[in-house]
Amino acid sequence: MVSRRPIFWILSASAALLIILEGLGIYYGKFARTQRPEPSTTTQSRNIDEKTNQALRQKLNNFAPTGLHIVIDTAQNRLYLKKGATLIREAVISSGSGSKLEDPEQNREWVFDTPRGVFSVKSKQKNPLWVKPDWAYIEEGKRPPKNKQDRFESGVLGDYALGFGDGYFIHGTLYSRLLGRNVSHGCVRVGDKDLQAVYAAAAIGTKIYIF
Repeated sequence: MVSRRPIFWILSASAALLIILEGLGIYYGKFARTQRPEPSTTTQSRNIDEKTNQALRQKLNNFAPTGLHIVIDTAQNRLYLKKGATLIREAVISSGSGSKLEDPEQNREWVFDTPRGVFSVKSKQKNPLWVKPDWAYIEEGKRPPKNKQDRFESGVLGDYALGFGDGYFIHGTLYSRLLGRNVSHGCVRVGDKDLQAVYAAAAIGTKIYIF
């Protein structure tokens, strides 16, 4: 007959050990419950940052134009005609070269950049006449004429022109092969078909965003 006393002592010892461990708070079930890590500071910060970003995105969306508008990217030389977030037409353009021209006689200087910022269509012209500015004559090595009538040139600006202030226009070009490059004197040059579409769609007051 096999004695059951050793088994009894083993079970009793095991039970006692579990009681001791539980009393110390390291019984595996209790350990799992009491040692669950709290959310870290990094996680909490990440959640706060995400909520802040969502709020900022909502504010930016509130400022986003909803109607027809024109966006001009001078770095990529692209014009986008959009209505809200919908792209209506994309066009290759030429924007300002960034070059400088000096008039040593009268100590003047011109920088041929396309202005950046928010503008609007202020005028619309078909078959526009170019009133040739002083810098155009200086660039050609000529003296500017005193009579304004001598400054008018036709066909230089293409079939259409949309003025957005300070002598700057979105207009056509005689140099379509140069579209896609920064070669203009500050105006935005557009190919014939794209210019016709932009001219037809835009109205006085249409916003122009240039960056």
